[in-house]
Amino acid sequence: MASRDSATAEITPEVLLRAYACGIFPMAESVDDPTLFWVEPELRGIIPLGGFRVPSRLARTVRSDAFTVTVDRAFQAVIDGCAEPQPGREDTWINRRIRELYIGLHEIGHCHSVEVWQNGDLVGGLYGVSLGRAFFGESMFHRARDASKVALVHLIARLLAGGYELLDTQFVTDHLRSLGAIEIPRQRYRSLLDDSLQGIADFGALPVERPVSGAEALAVIAKT
Repeated sequence: MASRDSATAEITPEVLLRAYACGIFPMAESVDDPTLFWVEPELRGIIPLGGFRVPSRLARTVRSDAFTVTVDRAFQAVIDGCAEPQPGREDTWINRRIRELYIGLHEIGHCHSVEVWQNGDLVGGLYGVSLGRAFFGESMFHRARDASKVALVHLIARLLAGGYELLDTQFVTDHLRSLGAIEIPRQRYRSLLDDSLQGIADFGALPVERPVSGAEALAVIAKT
């Protein structure tokens, strides 16, 4: 379900948080479209945090520390990366207004990025919204093989360590399905969302001042 917003200028980061609490999120038709529309899918994508398992090949990549992973070091660069054309996605829904809103959420501590580096270059990452004990994944990108998957593994470790209950992926792609994403009906999603909005999680439960190693991230996931 989607409804076009006719008063884009009135949307603030605070309004956006209230929308997430109601189960809706904004998108744009394209990078050049100045308007936004609200989306509430009939089937919602989530990655169940309990019992999450990392595929063996990916676990080897994560453990090798071929990539350096940080958080909140290059938020705007991650949004730029997510807005780039990707194979199978030539256009982007991240327009100027989307960018401004999520930068605003980042500035007030409700939006975070995970950055993946290789030889000093940003080669992948993701960003999303944190509210209560829910994390709403917005977008991810990669410029090197497995970089976005490594970012997701580190995100899940951080969410588990911080006491999060819900990881919302909005939709399910083949890429996310391979990592455990499932679709659930809207009513079931709303119930999970309501529960996860009770209480406060800690995105900084794992270190934020230094890169977290792959072994550290995998050890957290192995405990679930």
